Amino acid sequence: MRTLEELLLPSFPSTKQELELMASAPVCSSPLSTSYLRGHRSADATLPCFLFSSVKCGNSLAFVSYSTRRDASGFSTGEDKRKLLVEKYGLDPDDSNLHPAERTRRKEAVEGKGKRLATSSRSTHKLLQVLGGKAHRKKLLSPKGMDVRPMMGVVRGAAFGMLQVLGGCPTYLRPGRWLDLYSGTGSVGIEALSRGCSEVHFVEMDPWVVSEVLRPNLEWTGFLDVSVIHPLRVENFLEHAATSSDKIGTFDYISVTPPYDVVNYSILMEQLSESPVVGEECFVLVEYPLKTSMAESCGHLVKVADRRFGRTNLLLYGPTWALKK
Repeated sequence: MRTLEELLLPSFPSTKQELELMASAPVCSSPLSTSYLRGHRSADATLPCFLFSSVKCGNSLAFVSYSTRRDASGFSTGEDKRKLLVEKYGLDPDDSNLHPAERTRRKEAVEGKGKRLATSSRSTHKLLQVLGGKAHRKKLLSPKGMDVRPMMGVVRGAAFGMLQVLGGCPTYLRPGRWLDLYSGTGSVGIEALSRGCSEVHFVEMDPWVVSEVLRPNLEWTGFLDVSVIHPLRVENFLEHAATSSDKIGTFDYISVTPPYDVVNYSILMEQLSESPVVGEECFVLVEYPLKTSMAESCGHLVKVADRRFGRTNLLLYGPTWALKK
């Protein structure tokens, strides 16, 4: 009977890929031979056992059968022959038994690719820019991926447009102090500084974002000297502001742009409404997702505007006099 190698080589071009596919194809034994051996356990009983292997090559399917022998202990030399054939053509015999998807994952791990290695290092790109003011059109760093989600440019532009009109100046903000909660890249607070704010406090809990994104953005735009970074959770910052003897003071503007999936808006807005950081004439900007119920007021502030931008809503709380504008 012809050997496996004699059957394989005429049927395929002897490429490494095709030989690897054939070597990794599942092997099944003839049930007739197996049943016979189960009933005959003599020491010298050796009968032919037919092994089958199939693999798709291009548009055709190859089906190969070859015989080997199985002894009374059930040992088959088919695997040994297949490993010898694989080794002869320079392949890894351990790899030949892996599923193709597993071989791909192992190859990606060696080459530095794949999801597991990609998440171990974080990187940045420059897709954001300042929309107006002194730092107009300056590019800002932002992390790649969705772990930090900056406010969209169209939403940011609309938010500052409303605030400038309410402040009586269409091109610049009314001067004041800004508190940027969940600041991330700092794009909102930097926009505020660019348009006329005198001081911004940034609250961001991720140390990598602070050191690799937020601080470099402030240095690049020239606003580091008029900025204060608080590397805390927002809840802890508001609690500290309410109980600490070191008074942070009140703010004229507060932006709230949290990650949608990790925030309870009812609890957050209730904590903010009771916080001493909210000034008497303060404006509070809140970005929230659709199908989220928001209160009509935030402490002594009332709802001034509520706009929708695709799947994002922008809510503005302010003093009662702002309703007349």
